[in-house]
Amino acid sequence: MDFLSHYSEKFNSAIATSQVQRQPVELYQPINYILDLGGKRLRPLLTLMAADAFGAQANEAMKAALAVEIFHNFTLIHDDIMDDAPIRRGLATVHEKWDINTGILSGDAMMILAYRQLEQYEDDRYFQLMKVLNQVALEVCEGQQLDVNFETQMSVSESEYMTMIRQKTAVLVAAALQMGAIVARASDSDQNSIYSYGVELGMAFQLQDDYLDAFGDPKTFGKQVGGDIIENKKTFLYLKAIELLDAEASKSLQKLFNEVQVSTEIKVEQVKSFFLQSKADEVLKLRIDEHTQNALNALESTSLTAASKEQFRQFAVWLMTRVS
Repeated sequence: MDFLSHYSEKFNSAIATSQVQRQPVELYQPINYILDLGGKRLRPLLTLMAADAFGAQANEAMKAALAVEIFHNFTLIHDDIMDDAPIRRGLATVHEKWDINTGILSGDAMMILAYRQLEQYEDDRYFQLMKVLNQVALEVCEGQQLDVNFETQMSVSESEYMTMIRQKTAVLVAAALQMGAIVARASDSDQNSIYSYGVELGMAFQLQDDYLDAFGDPKTFGKQVGGDIIENKKTFLYLKAIELLDAEASKSLQKLFNEVQVSTEIKVEQVKSFFLQSKADEVLKLRIDEHTQNALNALESTSLTAASKEQFRQFAVWLMTRVS
């Protein structure tokens, strides 16, 4: 994955110089804080990769890449508030470091700053880029609402869950790629194919995140391991375990999810034991492989060169074997 360092260096330099130096400082300091936390920054790198692969200079897509990353971090600030998450990328979340009101308002400002990054593009590309970002923004909100609904919904189907992660996570990965393709003036066919690659990759990415949330190493994961269990989130692992366990064990798992007296440490370990007992973790890994293969199939339908396709193939394989 050495080729990624080329894009990473360019993007890290660009985001370092995009610190917001405006007043009031109380609004903008949290924005600079979360952007400084770094993270994988995969989405903006995909924007630069796509622009380069379809024939543009990566620097032409830098503003689009910044829009993607700023927008993504805006969603993280609000998501952390809704989940009452204490840790993001190994450090305190914005609402924990400041307060909830600051997190809401700074997040709102970030969304506007994301849109403003696209103002440098001329009319036709600006219109196309804004159309993609508007669509993904609405879908992310829809996915987040579904996620919230699932917390109190008695039963959730696998299909409903996959729809939720598609909207909450996968479409932004796909949009990041399409925006790079738009900057490079790629054909509609190529835009659609690279978007499909991104959707499938995003689905696999979120399923891998579900696995790491339960079974990842706290030292490398960067978030609270077991956070989904503590928050009673009906992840793929939970839904599949309920389906595969016998009636008695399934009932015990459901009861455990609604238990408020047991300590969080004990709850996490007991729930994970049910996941392993049901082999839900093995089914999850199969689903990750399926979506990764679907992504590679979509990639093949693009007009990209063999060398560019190989880079995107390597990226997909690397992403699915990550530990953080």
